[in-house]
Amino acid sequence: MARMPEKIIDFHVHLFPDKLFDAIWKSFLKHYHWNIIHQYYYQECIERLRQAGVGVMVYSNYAHRAGIAEGLNAWNIKILQEYDDLYCFAAYHPDDEHALDMARRLLENPRILGFKLQLLVQNFYPFDERLFPLYELVIRKNKHLLFHTGTGPVGNQYVGLEPFMKVLEKFPELPATVAHLGAHEYAGFFGLLERYPGLYLDTAFCFLPPPYEGYNLGAGYLEKYKSRILYGSDYPNLITPWEAEIENLLQMNLSQEFYDKVFHDNGMALIRSLT
Repeated sequence: MARMPEKIIDFHVHLFPDKLFDAIWKSFLKHYHWNIIHQYYYQECIERLRQAGVGVMVYSNYAHRAGIAEGLNAWNIKILQEYDDLYCFAAYHPDDEHALDMARRLLENPRILGFKLQLLVQNFYPFDERLFPLYELVIRKNKHLLFHTGTGPVGNQYVGLEPFMKVLEKFPELPATVAHLGAHEYAGFFGLLERYPGLYLDTAFCFLPPPYEGYNLGAGYLEKYKSRILYGSDYPNLITPWEAEIENLLQMNLSQEFYDKVFHDNGMALIRSLT
């Protein structure tokens, strides 16, 4: 029977200032009828994950509109100073007047791994030319991007495999993680790993218990690409218990190497390469 590593690296945590968390949880309930069951502010989120066996945490937040990224990132710098073993994908919006200058300054901080682009919420395409200077900066500085660019759990015109492939045609060396295994176009996003060595996928929200539908390709893809998958919980923005996805993955009875790599080794190697 496979076992989990002693300490997990969670590569997909959400941390926001309290008022923004409140607004996000209300929006989930209003628009998607999702009742977030872990409505904890950032300090309690970190403490609860620590108690559950998470060591290193990589969190993100995003600017849903222009004009808020600078404030969010000032908050990010503050909490990175409060905690050890905490890393961040910072907020970015291309319509901010000094967005690129801010990005340059932030990337000097070794605890900031790169930037989060939440295309479903921010409402622009990944191939939007306003983002090209950011991509060039991230590549030049040997940093990373976290994209929400799949059609799951919901989608719009800005997300999906096709628009993401357009940016990879322009920037084939783009260093990025695609959240949620690219749900719901799993096979297509796994296929990108063959062609683009800078890409990773994370597991967040993909292994929920029934009746929720998630990853559906079986063990073969997971084992084949176990060196390019990162565990992510999506905590605290969950509609099921935190441990449910871990339990479901353990029940798949994958190789011990899969659990070691996905829950620890891949994340640690990526962090070391970026810092």
